Amino acid sequence: MKNKYFIDTDTASDDAVALLMALEWHDVEVLGISIVSGNMSVEQGSINARYTVELCKKEVPVYVGADAPLVKKREHADWFHGPDGMGNMNYPAPKLQETNEDFIEVLNNHINQHPNEITLVTLGPLTNVANFIKKYPDSFLKLKNIVIMGGASNTVGNVTPAAEYNIWCDPEAADIVFKSKHHDIAMVGWELCRGEANLTEEEMELAYSFKTEKADFTIDCNKHALDSSQNWLGDPGLGLPDPVAMAVALNPAVTTKVSRHNVQVVIEGPARGMTIVDQLHVGESEPHIDEHWSHTERNINVIWEIDSNEWKETLYKTIRD
Repeated sequence: MKNKYFIDTDTASDDAVALLMALEWHDVEVLGISIVSGNMSVEQGSINARYTVELCKKEVPVYVGADAPLVKKREHADWFHGPDGMGNMNYPAPKLQETNEDFIEVLNNHINQHPNEITLVTLGPLTNVANFIKKYPDSFLKLKNIVIMGGASNTVGNVTPAAEYNIWCDPEAADIVFKSKHHDIAMVGWELCRGEANLTEEEMELAYSFKTEKADFTIDCNKHALDSSQNWLGDPGLGLPDPVAMAVALNPAVTTKVSRHNVQVVIEGPARGMTIVDQLHVGESEPHIDEHWSHTERNINVIWEIDSNEWKETLYKTIRD
């Protein structure tokens, strides 16, 4: 029996590759894809997701969710991914249509039918997930697990010095999710796609050597992101945060160091969107000298390190054929 996944995404180029990985993974059934405002408008995110589903010759429903954050002004990341989010490759419009149903009701029905069996993977801001929790808090706790591409674990941010983009886009939503009391939320920070986890020039050429439509798509649609990775972030190659998070979700062997901590989201000020990880569990002392860090509970499984070769092999498995 296949593992059941539901994916929430603001589909730009690296999201599309992460979707492809889930759609092509041997023992995963993707029940649905919900679109949130983030990298792209929900309209463009839906187009990109539906194109990816078609590329994989699947018929997974795509639902449009929140078109703006809960509180904060809407921001997009076309400066990183290009105006269409797909490296301006001018892919044809998908024939697959959006599904008009409310994804919140659809996901709730799936959870009721398959309690404690569904993995939720989030690749964008957490607005949709927060809206789900507000309506069905008990149902949310019946998800098997949640894997979040977001945050930065005791390291620099990528949109401000303190914050990673997905959490920064809607910190109020992230705060709701992190405080939901779900027993298995994993945070895959953006730093895990950097350095040796980057795809090098040689590894991108290896992907092209597969001579498959999916492999070409994986590298082509990320050409704008490659330029941003190297010339803006100073990374050696192509960083793919969403595919790394999906690899963590699909293949347990990718994760080499994980531990559970209290993680809080900063809502206001210059560190807005920062994910503060209590790595040393100092907030568990009673009472602590700081009122913000007393009686805290370990709420998030923080992924600290991955096996870069294993993550890349996980990607290759999905684009080789």
